[in-house]
Amino acid sequence: MSDNRAVAYAGAGKVEVIDIDFPSFTLQDGPGVNPASVGRECPHGVILKVVSTNICGSDQHMVRGRTTAPEGLVLGHEITGEVVEVGPGVEFVKVGDLCSVPFNIACGRCRNCKERKTGICLNVNPDRPGAAYGYVDMGGWVGGQAQYVMVPYADWNLLKFPDRDQAMEKILDLTMLSDIFPTGFHGCVTAGVGVGSTVYIAGAGPVGLAAAASAQLLGAAVVIVGDLNEDRLAQARSFGCETVDVSKGDPADQIEQLLGVPEVDCGVDAVGFEARGHGDGSATEAPATVLNSLMDITAAGGSLGIPGLYVTGDPGASDEAAKKGSLSLSLGTGWAKSLAFTTGQCPTMKYHRGLMMAILHDRVQIAKAVNARAIGLEQAPQGYADFDRGEATKFVLDPHGLLGAA
Repeated sequence: MSDNRAVAYAGAGKVEVIDIDFPSFTLQDGPGVNPASVGRECPHGVILKVVSTNICGSDQHMVRGRTTAPEGLVLGHEITGEVVEVGPGVEFVKVGDLCSVPFNIACGRCRNCKERKTGICLNVNPDRPGAAYGYVDMGGWVGGQAQYVMVPYADWNLLKFPDRDQAMEKILDLTMLSDIFPTGFHGCVTAGVGVGSTVYIAGAGPVGLAAAASAQLLGAAVVIVGDLNEDRLAQARSFGCETVDVSKGDPADQIEQLLGVPEVDCGVDAVGFEARGHGDGSATEAPATVLNSLMDITAAGGSLGIPGLYVTGDPGASDEAAKKGSLSLSLGTGWAKSLAFTTGQCPTMKYHRGLMMAILHDRVQIAKAVNARAIGLEQAPQGYADFDRGEATKFVLDPHGLLGAA
């Protein structure tokens, strides 16, 4: 088989495209690989030729040096690909199948998987529940920003597209099924979004925009997106969202101008631990800002969906507590208002088939909502740099030049 090229973390602020080994069904040692996993056999896996793999805001946290990711870690957890080889334990997935890969790695056998909690599988990470491709402390599975990648527990994990030609026509939409579309949708579902809801989504990056499109799909009456970046706010307005520029002050005042009241039914945090202050403090990092703001502006008895990433190890944090994931939350506000909170990885498999059907039957145009753009694998460093500067684009890597007119 051919060699393999991949995108790797090369130190704070840097990624590079490197040569790596072609994947096998035995886990090898390497940067970020959990020592307890080295030598693990995966006869239940398949090898994919990667058709598309996306740059994610979660990847950017590592690339900025805001995690304990080691240099040389192969990045990428948003993967769509064609099966080119199957392990001896694979029964239903076949060579030639075009599939979406959930970013969560799940065994399908443990208690949590059987309860559809695939974001916290008990068998795929020796250190704690939950695993993902190409991510620090997530089990050491090799990332998919590459030409080829191994996917374990393939019969369980992979979502096969029913028609290859139809899928390739909509590949820029379908590539969002691996993470940001289900993640944004999960944020809305756990926030209680439904027909007639008013919704505030903090963050107009790709996950926030995916959450906004999801809220519309779920029947929300008004979707308001808040951010500091005018280009990203303009992208939200392009598909019918209202917007709030939080650099101009507290969201409550701007929400009141839109709705007549300073609160919404449902709140979604699509920012995470690199949040900044509002108003005059918008230039200063303040990691608890979004969560405290959402508690203030969500109506009593409402819910907060929190798909934004929070970590237990942030060496670049502004204070010692935040370096360990301890934030100054106004939990009393949440208690007094009887608010419900849902955090953690989205259980992608809970949603991805339904969202696939919505895409295939033209119920949603998620690629347009997040402004998806395909670039070559070798252009990944520039894509990371542009994304880090706040460009309102979801960069989709095309390792084999297969996206073409898509």
